[in-house]
Amino acid sequence: MARALQPKDADTVASRLLDASARGSYDPHIDIDWDAPLEDGKAYMPLERVSLYGTDLWRGLSDEQRIELSKHEIASIASVGLWFEIVLMQLLVRYVYDLDPRSPHAQYALTEIGDETRHSIMFAKAITRFGAPAYGPVKLIHTAGKVYGALAGGPSMFGAVLVAEEATDRLQRATMDNPDMQPLIRMVNRIHVVEEARHVRFAREAVLRDVPKLNRAQLEAHRWVLALTAYGVMDAMINPRVYRSVGIEPRRGRAVAMANPHHHETRRWMTEKVMAFLTDAGLVGGPSKSILRAAHLV
Repeated sequence: MARALQPKDADTVASRLLDASARGSYDPHIDIDWDAPLEDGKAYMPLERVSLYGTDLWRGLSDEQRIELSKHEIASIASVGLWFEIVLMQLLVRYVYDLDPRSPHAQYALTEIGDETRHSIMFAKAITRFGAPAYGPVKLIHTAGKVYGALAGGPSMFGAVLVAEEATDRLQRATMDNPDMQPLIRMVNRIHVVEEARHVRFAREAVLRDVPKLNRAQLEAHRWVLALTAYGVMDAMINPRVYRSVGIEPRRGRAVAMANPHHHETRRWMTEKVMAFLTDAGLVGGPSKSILRAAHLV
């Protein structure tokens, strides 16, 4: 493993993250103006990142419909993010169960659970303010999440957390400073980016500590779990029901999106940094990498 990927002491990292949390945490109830009006003509995510961008279906939409679809797609991503935050809280509660509560490492894990609770509320309030449904993942993935939350652990768990957090982080960074985007979604994304940076550091360090402890069979098992989970999470982000918002039948919209090279590129763009890290750390590789190629993540 490269020197740059050597893990730091767990408690030293956690102490720094605890200090950063004390200095830079937000309360979505008071730090966001939920009564501020939504602005006409402004999108909810960069239009080139909408799943139908560049297709004949996209060319057939009016400017107003394109903005409407961007609203419903970001609402879907937020609701799936909320769902995964709840799964993550389950994982973290189980993770901290056997830790020494006096350690900074355990205390930061508890701090992250608090952060994720606030993020879930923030996403729920944003979806409500947009007037969009809480789409969430499709039923199969929703059910699988219950099993995953009860059983997952080890480096593939933290690797999957990184895929979900860093993929959405890439999209949020492209939105939060863009004046063409809705001010409300920019503020939501800014808060999430600031606080998720700490969560990403915590998860990355866990991956770097735990992967070298695996034997060959264990490593391959964790690679498969990570690949399948990453596929499921990324595939769930756009619920097919979003297409009804602009008069497109969900199955048709889904089929066009999944064949859309612009959408494939967006998936790779969202995950390129985290996939590079996970590859260097050893969690991406071997036969399971075919799953990630099929998901257009590598």
